[in-house]
Amino acid sequence: MNTQTKKIGIVLIDDHKIFREGVKKVIEMESDFDVLAEGGDGLEALELVEKWQPDVVLMDINMPHMNGVEATEEIVRRSPHSKIIILSIHDDEAYVYRTLQSGANGYLLKEMDVDALGEAIRVVYEGGAYIHPKITGKLVEEFRRMKAEEQAGRTNQEYSISEYRLPYHLLTKRESEVLQLMAEGKSNKAIGETLYISEKTVKNHVSSILQKMQVQDRTQAVIEAIKKGWVRL
Repeated sequence: MNTQTKKIGIVLIDDHKIFREGVKKVIEMESDFDVLAEGGDGLEALELVEKWQPDVVLMDINMPHMNGVEATEEIVRRSPHSKIIILSIHDDEAYVYRTLQSGANGYLLKEMDVDALGEAIRVVYEGGAYIHPKITGKLVEEFRRMKAEEQAGRTNQEYSISEYRLPYHLLTKRESEVLQLMAEGKSNKAIGETLYISEKTVKNHVSSILQKMQVQDRTQAVIEAIKKGWVRL
């Protein structure tokens, strides 16, 4: 009987061939990944997705003919089961919001390391969302700015940030520690190294945190935790 694990089928789209080839080599090192096809622009992305029906699409945001946001909207319409991860050099929150609103499941900076790429692909394939830890860190910086403005009496009460208090009424002590490190923009691997636990254990804690907080992804969890004063800024 064939017990081989199903590979995650990936279509890779980027107009910079050297970068694309480098990502492809990294992906092909993983036994559970399979690069089905690759292309260089948004229109080609639509053709390849329609032909191969991939599990995951890795796609640049800035491309000729049709950009990543426009292509994402079309892929969501034509192949709703395909998960989309945007690759970008931009760490501005506006880019993140725009791509997520268009239907993307993840946002990675091109400065990502190998572990982050693999983690992102697996997370979105399993139905989750993944945003580069550096972006989460920028969101934390934005809330620090809001807190400073609040203390100066200039912030709208709607966005009031609570005083720091640990969420032991909802999360365990370990989950609270993991949440704090998530807010600091650390990846699952980095959290595991900090707390001396396995990456798998970290993933279990993150899943439990999301469930208890009733949010869909890490970024939502961090934003809510900051608003409620559950993490230190």
